[in-house]
Amino acid sequence: MRLVTYDDGSNVSRVGYVSGDRVVDLGEVIGGYGQPGGPGAMRRLLERWLDVRDALPGPDDAPSLALGDIHLLAPVPDPTKIVAAPVNYREHRAEMAMTVDIHDLAVFLKAPSSIIPHGGVVQLPYSDRRVDQEGELAVVIGRRASHVSEADALSCVAGYTGCLDITMRGKEDRSTRKSFDTFTPLGPWLVTADEADPADDIELECTVGGEHRQKTNTRNLIWSVARLVSYISTVMTLEVGDVIATGTPAGVGPLTDGDAIELTLSSIGTLAVTVAQAPSAGPSPTGTRER
Repeated sequence: MRLVTYDDGSNVSRVGYVSGDRVVDLGEVIGGYGQPGGPGAMRRLLERWLDVRDALPGPDDAPSLALGDIHLLAPVPDPTKIVAAPVNYREHRAEMAMTVDIHDLAVFLKAPSSIIPHGGVVQLPYSDRRVDQEGELAVVIGRRASHVSEADALSCVAGYTGCLDITMRGKEDRSTRKSFDTFTPLGPWLVTADEADPADDIELECTVGGEHRQKTNTRNLIWSVARLVSYISTVMTLEVGDVIATGTPAGVGPLTDGDAIELTLSSIGTLAVTVAQAPSAGPSPTGTRER
């Protein structure tokens, strides 16, 4: 099932599922939208998912809107954290001329404030720094997980979505270079684990301005999705709605003002964003030295 967070023009974040060319609203399933201060609509839906998934209202039993009449938001706009895997494809390690990979580096955190949705705009923050695209499969957690085994890890996964881990090159810490506002496009929707291709057999392709830059299959991950989820859960408790970016293959490259990025994942769909120079862009205050 394709689950979406969306705005119908009322400036309220709603949640639903895609049926054909319509979005069926699930507000009643989560107890309505007037609950300020708590988890967002998608996180509340995922908390109840195992109890409600087999009894969701049909397209004729709940309010619905044409998919073309709504504005897609990030599937999970408010995760408690985004955990990302550095150097998790061998060919990416080679192109970066690195002697280390995820075995040595483990994981890092990205700021949730960096999230933007399908159709959003990645803003280049400085006039003198290189910024690259990194297309990735993202995992969305469906139940609280701490110290789960690799064998049980995928049972903690609600589903999958596309992720662009936008990255400024340089010597700053990864969490700095990857956490600028707009640096984590997610979408276009969350495909539940039962309808997605197997986690370790998802095709990935990323284009920039129509140029094919990245192409792989998640079977080429150094650490599989299950191993990632299991390992991360031994470091930090994973909460419902948390996002794990699983790593990028070879083919990263620089972005320029006006570029269009498309990331396509088999059984999931295409995440598309554009690139623009930030209006306030000037020289970087931390220098221009690149690794």
